[in-house]
Amino acid sequence: MLSPRAPSAHILAYAQTLNGGGVEHALMRLMRGWIALGRRVTLVVGDISGPLADELPRGIDVIVLGDARYTGMVCVAEIVEQIAPDLIFCPGNHYTAVAAWIRLRLGAACPPIVAKVSNALDRRDQGWLLSPAYRVWLNWHRHFVDHLVAMTPAMRDEAIRTTGIDPSQMSVIANPPVRRADGPAMTLPLPTGRFLLGVGRLAPQKRWDRLIASFARLADRDASLMILGEGAERGALEAQVAALGLGGRVTMPGHVADPTFAIERATALALTSDFEGVPGVLREALAVGTPVVSTDSSVAVREIVASPALGSVVAPDDSAGLVAALDHWLAPQQPRPAPVPPPGADSAAAYLDLFDQVVLARRVRRQAPRRSRPASRLAPSCVPARP
Repeated sequence: MLSPRAPSAHILAYAQTLNGGGVEHALMRLMRGWIALGRRVTLVVGDISGPLADELPRGIDVIVLGDARYTGMVCVAEIVEQIAPDLIFCPGNHYTAVAAWIRLRLGAACPPIVAKVSNALDRRDQGWLLSPAYRVWLNWHRHFVDHLVAMTPAMRDEAIRTTGIDPSQMSVIANPPVRRADGPAMTLPLPTGRFLLGVGRLAPQKRWDRLIASFARLADRDASLMILGEGAERGALEAQVAALGLGGRVTMPGHVADPTFAIERATALALTSDFEGVPGVLREALAVGTPVVSTDSSVAVREIVASPALGSVVAPDDSAGLVAALDHWLAPQQPRPAPVPPPGADSAAAYLDLFDQVVLARRVRRQAPRRSRPASRLAPSCVPARP
């Protein structure tokens, strides 16, 4: 006897590129879990040439737009209309404008949309002009997203406060933990002796320039710094390293698929971003007993670094505090914390339970009888799809 079809049997997700950001890394792990649990998954991607292409799970349907620009994502709406998935998953804040466009373009024919909060919503890095406009944009999310998922309780509270979404439309589901790559460990040469490690895209948000500037002021002149990642800021960071005379102590070897081998050997891991969501790299470090130093870049950071024995959290603009924290964890004989198991082992299944509930709730609403009203009073929330 065949099993009944799950309400969210076919899930569509989308991404601009596969260049290796944390949002896309987590999406790969989730999609792998959904496929393993018997769901059909379609990924619409602008450009498939990035390093994460090797991590695409077997059995996934991939539709390549051939356009790596964000504006190219407007085509996702037409693809949704053509293949009619049961549910759309928006993997992060960066992509919610695409979700809004899909809802606007398809109107009542749009499948339910579940979006994940991947970055801080209370953005302290924004200026006086942008901040009010951003708050208005956040408040619109409850009009085009059926359900929001936060990765920690503190992020859930922040999302409710900044978007005005009903708490019944919010869930907390952690990202699935990173699994070690199959096969032999990476052979990338690591610094000898004590060294700090940074892991993440070379992007303005990550503020690796802040870490490099602080590293130049450390008391320990024998320590090294390695930053694993790739991105548009490489040229500026390399120029900064040269200007500070740190060429022999700072290395930036690029993106690596599995940085665990470096994380577990680092003296400490540093994250100096202006803003983050739930920094997975902090959990990866603590899972192998490597202490962390992080800026207070998200409400989730102090949830992760819950004890001074695990690491230090400093304000983004506290340069002296950052230097002191790095010096503290680089000190010889500094004890390492006990490993902290990461949450999220059942995340893929938790998402599927949520997806099924959201799809079923939509069906119930559509089947409920409605009182007739004069046509002139109807105000559709979205523009109907073109014929």
